[in-house]
Amino acid sequence: RSNLMGTKFTVFDNGANPDRANADWSNVRQELAAVVYETNVLGFKGPRKMTVIIPGMNSDNERVPIRPRNDNDGLLMRWQNRSMDNVIELHNKAPVWNDETQSYVLNFHGRVTHASVKNFQIVHGDDPDYIVMQFGRVADDAFTMDYNYPLCAVQAFAIALSSFDGKLACE
Repeated sequence: RSNLMGTKFTVFDNGANPDRANADWSNVRQELAAVVYETNVLGFKGPRKMTVIIPGMNSDNERVPIRPRNDNDGLLMRWQNRSMDNVIELHNKAPVWNDETQSYVLNFHGRVTHASVKNFQIVHGDDPDYIVMQFGRVADDAFTMDYNYPLCAVQAFAIALSSFDGKLACE
């Protein structure tokens, strides 16, 4: 689900809407991820900036269930309120300017072969060398996606899909 501007996305599993919850809330959908694209009000054509918020992991390396009861209790609201218990905040790795190619670049170690505004790498602030996820163009209409712990395939795919949405405030 995205906001009107296409800058904030929430990813749910296939559980029920809270309005249709069982008495014990066992069937309510979980939030799997949220993606926030920084707005670009100046129209600068530089690289996109994105934040990925995912549920934290417990001591058994299992995802902590986040089942918001309303729009004021979810990953985005927890992140905005800096209530980060059981929440992991990730960011895209900032590309560096290359004078030779006159473009921003990231090292994808051969996995991404075409330049695109959609290319990105996701890292944790504590370890910017550990690539949690990378996504990028390999042909005119083909992309590659790699992901690592703590992401699952559904979270990574949803994050990748969010990069295709037209972002009115980011372009």
